[in-house]
Amino acid sequence: MNVTLLPTLNALLNLASAILLFTGRVMIKRGRQDTHKKLMLSALVSSALFLTSYLIYHAIVGSVPYAHHDWTRTLYFAILIPHSFFAAVMVPFIIAAVWLALHQKFDKHRRIVRWLWPVWMLVSLSGIVVYLMLYHL
Repeated sequence: MNVTLLPTLNALLNLASAILLFTGRVMIKRGRQDTHKKLMLSALVSSALFLTSYLIYHAIVGSVPYAHHDWTRTLYFAILIPHSFFAAVMVPFIIAAVWLALHQKFDKHRRIVRWLWPVWMLVSLSGIVVYLMLYHL
């Protein structure tokens, strides 16, 4: 297996998650609950595939240090640290939000996703920026 392709796959999965999250939000705003549900479950699958691929890559390769020692290093860590923190913290909240929605507890679901959705978007988009900075700068 060529693990050098996994970071690119990870970035594409993050992009897919962001697109699915955005489109899912648009659909719920338009009252299209069935489409929203499919899109959000697809975002969950995309994020789970990302996590699996990410863990496999780093289990094989280990930590990948940021190569540059200029002003971009500060920017890189300013993006990476909140990205990593929120990525770890949001997992149980995503599980709770999905469980609540699937059990039609929509009031509680809305209370969670009101702040969870922007955090999930932040994690997905900042993951792409981390990838670009780490592998293409």
